[in-house]
Amino acid sequence: MRILITGKDGQVGWELQRALPALGEVVSTGREDLELGDANAVQRKVREVKPDLIVNAAAYTAVDKAESEPGLAMLVNGIAPGVLAAEAKRLGALLVHYSTDYVFDGTKSAPYVEDDPACPLNVYGRTKREGELRVIGSGCRHLILRTSWVYGPRGRNFYLTILTRARQGERLRVVGDQVGAPTSAVSIARGTIACLRQGGEGLFHMTDAGSTSWYGFARAIVTAAGLQAELEEIRSSEYPTPARRPANSRLDCSRLRAQSGLSLPDWREDLAQTLP
Repeated sequence: MRILITGKDGQVGWELQRALPALGEVVSTGREDLELGDANAVQRKVREVKPDLIVNAAAYTAVDKAESEPGLAMLVNGIAPGVLAAEAKRLGALLVHYSTDYVFDGTKSAPYVEDDPACPLNVYGRTKREGELRVIGSGCRHLILRTSWVYGPRGRNFYLTILTRARQGERLRVVGDQVGAPTSAVSIARGTIACLRQGGEGLFHMTDAGSTSWYGFARAIVTAAGLQAELEEIRSSEYPTPARRPANSRLDCSRLRAQSGLSLPDWREDLAQTLP
């Protein structure tokens, strides 16, 4: 099987490069050799590689910056997945695409299921939802995996930010009224492989088990790393950002568990495995 990966230098893309060779020959692309904002370039690359499987791990993930760059965010998160989907349809290939908890507005009291109405609060969420719709609407074979609060030992993420600031002795003020599931990029890659081996297709939620707040996550990071840091729990209103974020980012992963038997580890287990 020939596999095309986009976003090879991202958190999930990096881990996929290490995991996907177990399934076939991998062609990995990053920003230097595939500009996702250029639909023609995307089409050319797929036609050059002729993959049996496309794994789209690339995305515009700067949630706050997207508020001032909605056009670019839409090109990468909305239009490019549609182009990949059209090419997958033409080839008869399977497209794996990653989406986000931010397609929901966070007003539901329980974890969100796949069929709950999407109502994004910010540009990032709206563009990711557009990507979902274009993939589904293309009629291609697809596996869309919605995940949340992705982190890992490389790139730019909350986990690394907290570690760096704690080691520098900074006082940390962290929001405590937004709840979700921190999810390891390693587990996302492993979960993707498991889904592919099961032949899974459709839309699924896939996050680490359990949930916490950003404050709870920060406290767990600091404690697990054996660091001393001053942590203050604050409300979202005390930390205004350009992009609004959902208060409830919890995703119900029952559909994935029922159809494939797959459950990702508890977020605390993954955190312990991530720390050096």
